[in-house]
Amino acid sequence: MLTDPIADMLTRIRNAAQARKASVDLPWSRHKEAIAKALLEEGYLGGVSVEQERHPVLRLTMRYDAQNRPVISGLARVSRPSLRVYVGAKDAPTVQGGLGVSFISTPKGMLSDREARRQRLGGEVVCKVW
Repeated sequence: MLTDPIADMLTRIRNAAQARKASVDLPWSRHKEAIAKALLEEGYLGGVSVEQERHPVLRLTMRYDAQNRPVISGLARVSRPSLRVYVGAKDAPTVQGGLGVSFISTPKGMLSDREARRQRLGGEVVCKVW
């Protein structure tokens, strides 16, 4: 049993990017799928699919640039089970001067910091990616 499955997901993505893997498999959950789809919308992943094997598996296709460098250069978990971080719409954090993205779990789903500010929604800051 994992105490923080989101941190495990981010670690698997980080390790797959550093090892130049084509894809990475994770145990499926709705929350992980929402984060993966948000990463896909922002252009950090090449694809997201749910495979039904013995148990549902979330398969993420990694994305690399022309020099075979990973598009994701860093991932960090912000809100943890022991310390939740909530922000209002105006306080959504920027990452590396706008070059990265922080993902916020809002009542309307997982949104990037820019989209949350645009829709004037606050919520839990899940992670930041650059």
